[in-house]
Amino acid sequence: MVGSLQRYDAADFRTRAGRHRPEDEVTGPGPTYLAHGDHALNADMVLGIDQTTLRDAAVLIPVIEDGNDARVILTQRTATLRKHSGQIAFPGGAVDPGDGSVDFAAKREAQEEIGLDPDLVDVVGHLPDYLTMTGFRITPVLSVVKPGFDLVPNPAEVDAIFEVPLDFLMDPANHRQESRVWEGRERHYFVMPYGERYIWGVTAGIIRVLYERLYA
Repeated sequence: MVGSLQRYDAADFRTRAGRHRPEDEVTGPGPTYLAHGDHALNADMVLGIDQTTLRDAAVLIPVIEDGNDARVILTQRTATLRKHSGQIAFPGGAVDPGDGSVDFAAKREAQEEIGLDPDLVDVVGHLPDYLTMTGFRITPVLSVVKPGFDLVPNPAEVDAIFEVPLDFLMDPANHRQESRVWEGRERHYFVMPYGERYIWGVTAGIIRVLYERLYA
């Protein structure tokens, strides 16, 4: 349960992110990413993915700097995309050879997908890599976004842009566990319904890691 004295503003998020190091919280044998989130629920499947060739990707976790109640920018992907179509997602995508860093890639993708000015984005930290069943190794890039942005969805990739209060996403009461059979094996995952939006899959998994690493 979220405590009444807990803070959910961008300044506090910045402080928590700045003192967090992904490598500092290994709680058992194996890679760091197996310690938290839905990877911990599907360790055998994730280790199987880790033996394959993965493409590097980055997503931006954009927390808006606006008063005491921070909000997180999320998107709904178009139904025509080849992977993760129609799902709720953070802005992001594959790291291109010319990007130079995951931070640059995450900000570039956010500008391409939703028109977010990279000059308004301050990177404040990272979460451990998140491995996907579709062949990506994703680095979640934590950021604080200054007010004054004007977001425009790229219709080829994004159907909608919306914001969710950080305190909603960081409340474990809003994190449900579900499962389904995927390629003959049961996979467990988190879901976080918010109004008409159904947050699940990779995005919910990363949000759960954010909660466990910074707020639990």
